[in-house]
Amino acid sequence: MLRRLYDWTMGLASHRHANASLFTVSFIESSVFPIPPDVLMIPMVLAQRTRAWAIAFIATAGSVLGALLGYAIGAVLMDSVGMWVLTMYGKEAAFDDLAARFAEFGGWAVLVAALTPFPFKVITIFSGAVGFSLPLFVLTSIIGRAGRFYVVAGLLWRFGPPIRDFIERRLGLMFSIFMACLIGGFAAVRYL
Repeated sequence: MLRRLYDWTMGLASHRHANASLFTVSFIESSVFPIPPDVLMIPMVLAQRTRAWAIAFIATAGSVLGALLGYAIGAVLMDSVGMWVLTMYGKEAAFDDLAARFAEFGGWAVLVAALTPFPFKVITIFSGAVGFSLPLFVLTSIIGRAGRFYVVAGLLWRFGPPIRDFIERRLGLMFSIFMACLIGGFAAVRYL
């Protein structure tokens, strides 16, 4: 089953609508969607290594624009949509405490969330809800998301065939590691 899913994803990665799909996934992941864009970005770069930098740009642009949607949800729709998203991550009761800590460390929080498997959407919504500086929010989102996506693209561009071979030979292990990172990011949100 994993092999068929992997082959399907690799086929999607070279599809003519792959760029639009990556942009869309990157956009909605920054505000409400739980699956990170890496799921599509990595096979896209592996399928078309010469386009690694363009693919990283698409993921970064979609993610930063989506982060602005997350910010708007927090700023304008916190009582309805924002609390719904926070409830999904088990953070509705801790909002006041997190808001106070966020006021002090907000820029670092945005940067760390943008670089790591921590669900970025939680930070984008908090940023808007607490009125975090929009220019600083945009700057740290660009730095963090570009850092994450360009590093991944660069590693895949440089070491593409061996990484692809490694992934294909150890597909079950790679899937387990990816799921552990994804679940770990959600667990981090719940216990912060």
